[in-house]
Amino acid sequence: MKRIGKYILAASFAAMGCNAMAQGLNSAYFIEDYKFRHTMNPAFDNEQNYVSIPALGNLNVRTQGNFGIGDVLFDNPRYGIDSDKKKTTFMNPYISTKDALAGFASGTNRINADVDITILSAGFKKFGGYNTISLDARTNVGMALPYSLFEFAKNTGNKTYVMDDINVHAQSFVQLAFGHSRKINDKLRVGAKMKLLFGAARGDVQISNLRADLAGEDKWTMQGSAKANISMKGFAFKQEEKEYKQDGKGTYKYVNDIDIDGPGLGGFGMAFDLGAVYKINDDWQVSASLVDLGFISWSNNVTAVNKQETFEFNGFHDISYDKHDANGNLKDNSFESQGDKYGDQLADFANLTDEGDQGGRTTGIGATLNVGAEYTFPLYRKLKFGLLSSTRFNGKYTWTEGRLSANVSPLKWIDGGINFALNSYTASCGWVLNVHPKGFNMFIGMDHILGNMSKEFIPLSSNASVNLGFNVTF
Repeated sequence: MKRIGKYILAASFAAMGCNAMAQGLNSAYFIEDYKFRHTMNPAFDNEQNYVSIPALGNLNVRTQGNFGIGDVLFDNPRYGIDSDKKKTTFMNPYISTKDALAGFASGTNRINADVDITILSAGFKKFGGYNTISLDARTNVGMALPYSLFEFAKNTGNKTYVMDDINVHAQSFVQLAFGHSRKINDKLRVGAKMKLLFGAARGDVQISNLRADLAGEDKWTMQGSAKANISMKGFAFKQEEKEYKQDGKGTYKYVNDIDIDGPGLGGFGMAFDLGAVYKINDDWQVSASLVDLGFISWSNNVTAVNKQETFEFNGFHDISYDKHDANGNLKDNSFESQGDKYGDQLADFANLTDEGDQGGRTTGIGATLNVGAEYTFPLYRKLKFGLLSSTRFNGKYTWTEGRLSANVSPLKWIDGGINFALNSYTASCGWVLNVHPKGFNMFIGMDHILGNMSKEFIPLSSNASVNLGFNVTF
């Protein structure tokens, strides 16, 4: 039983290694000449026109979560005694349950990882306003795991574990965006952006209503339905066929690999960004935007499910020490026969069976609502304070953040700021530096300063962020 929990947990952690879709550097939302703040609110413009350096104009990587590698991997207490491995997982029996589970939230544990690479982008003043064109490659990975799953994997006991739903998803697409903003009057500026979305791949794995009842005196049961949905051109599950252990029961198939017959366009969609900026007076300005309001329609949906949703173990009964009867047939009450019966049930419960392509499907890309307020310090007009509220609507991977910032522009060609944020996962500090003399722009910033790192320079927390870019201005 415990092995099943470890297998499920291992499959979930495998998603953490995927490349991961951040749309902007929240720390730079109030930096006036940060070239890519139109990604957070399409109403924003820039004093300078710009053209990005291909693939280097805007690189944005972000991970967010309430647990990380440091909560999963521990120093091995047996290193140098009877083990040559320096690290071990929280499931090691020599690590106390209290210490092993301390890093996981009592409810749902979540991780989101995003990458946005601007392949090419340009912004320029024309047509009565400010215009942007950009081509971006975006990827998002999300994972939602219940606390009881970690508890079950760590310390299986005679109790009932209700693990509810386990969710893992990944999505990758290319975006071609066209934006325009303009002043309506001296106080109001509005903007909009249209995006054409070219889907590369979308994958969703869900284990629903997972439950392990180990408290019964006469039987143990596990329940749960597993389903994988993959949308990707040329994708197929590969299956292996095996015989059931029980004689005469036949064979079963289970997914053991995947095959991709050449990547290509897997789906097409559209999205819109809408935004507005309103200047109340010389000291106060407010803004709001809704970005990534859209969908992708996928041309296929390859599905795999577990054949049996319940596994029941009620012990070995009336065991015969004779394996076969007088005719040489395997006895139903022999230890081997009863073991084969449970093995067959477990195979149908734990393995996925390919159901083929179920046709197309439509998925959202996760809309984000930004609401900001900015105050200019009257005694030193180059100093401004901002408060930004951001909410990402993405089902089980939804998060909310509030960020308070102080930003200063000591020279006409340099801006910077520091900020503090509270979000659904943690508290964080961020910063940004934006250098934009005539002819060149360079910026770098973090929404979450990197904390403790492993020897391989991997953040032990799942909260990390870096955004940088190089652009030509004119």
